[in-house]
Amino acid sequence: MKIKAYLKPQCGWSMGVRAIMEKYSLEYTDLDIINNPEIYAEMVEKSGQPLSPCVEIDGIMLADVSGEEVENYMLSNNLVSENEKPTDVPTNAPCSDEEHERRASQSNESSPVRFF
Repeated sequence: MKIKAYLKPQCGWSMGVRAIMEKYSLEYTDLDIINNPEIYAEMVEKSGQPLSPCVEIDGIMLADVSGEEVENYMLSNNLVSENEKPTDVPTNAPCSDEEHERRASQSNESSPVRFF
């Protein structure tokens, strides 16, 4: 499988997608949409919308998905076999308000962080 994941460096939804990739030991390209405007523009163009995460699997774009939704897609299309390996983070959850506040305060101290 060729997998391109358009993700934020730190985000509950993005971390859930990464957890699914790890759960199934899948090789994928992790594309940073926050620090690379060209990558973000590519995601918007390919997905037709601005929300993330987006995951492209063998040319099929899954737009604005959680890790759980990516897993369900792969299982229902027989791209992976079900396993019971646990993930270290939730696969269907946003960042908490506290995490957003912490990131925002860090951005005031260093480089800006954008939340879409």
